[in-house]
Amino acid sequence: LSLTVVVIVGTFFFFIELHQKSPLLPLDLMRIPIFSLSIITSICSFSAQMLAMVSLPFFFQDTLGYNEVLTGMLLTSWPLTTLFAAPLAGVLSDKIHPGILGSIGMGAFFIGLISLSFIDTSTQAITIVPRLMLCGFGFGFFQTPNNGTIISSAPSKRSGGASGMLGMARLLGQTTGTTMVALLLGMIISPERGAVTCLLVGAGFALLAAVISSLRLSQPSTLKKK
Repeated sequence: LSLTVVVIVGTFFFFIELHQKSPLLPLDLMRIPIFSLSIITSICSFSAQMLAMVSLPFFFQDTLGYNEVLTGMLLTSWPLTTLFAAPLAGVLSDKIHPGILGSIGMGAFFIGLISLSFIDTSTQAITIVPRLMLCGFGFGFFQTPNNGTIISSAPSKRSGGASGMLGMARLLGQTTGTTMVALLLGMIISPERGAVTCLLVGAGFALLAAVISSLRLSQPSTLKKK
């Protein structure tokens, strides 16, 4: 019943917004091919990120028996690597098409998530760090050129609307990923299998993002300097 109400109200809302001169949700920007593809890849990437980041603490503590301090130290390697990968991708985006950078980033993210799904009680903690770093590198390498493409592909006078769509894509992806973790962990009795399933589903989202990102190669880059 709730889903039905959401669909009906959402459809009505979208129809109204499409005919507004100053829409709250600028859906008309989705008519720009590279913009819409970048928004979709952003949603998929954040869904994959939250599927991993929310499920991994449960996996590390409940299945592997790590304490809170070790769990936190392991997970810190992910954002630290992102911190270095994002500026590098920003520099390269002036010369390389964001579709290529995005596909490379999400491809690395996919491999990292797949490698994390093979962790078990016999896995040493030190070997987990490179897998998390690969995820962080892939996510950071993707996000910078993708976000830049979203903003730069919209008309300059619509930059505010493009920024709002960027935020919406991020929150929609995060909400989707977090909700799926709750559903999967609730449906699967074994904590270990539940976490592994979350990682595999996240890998699926990352792979989908890589494929969609590659479709942007048919459009000229809006980030390359003339």
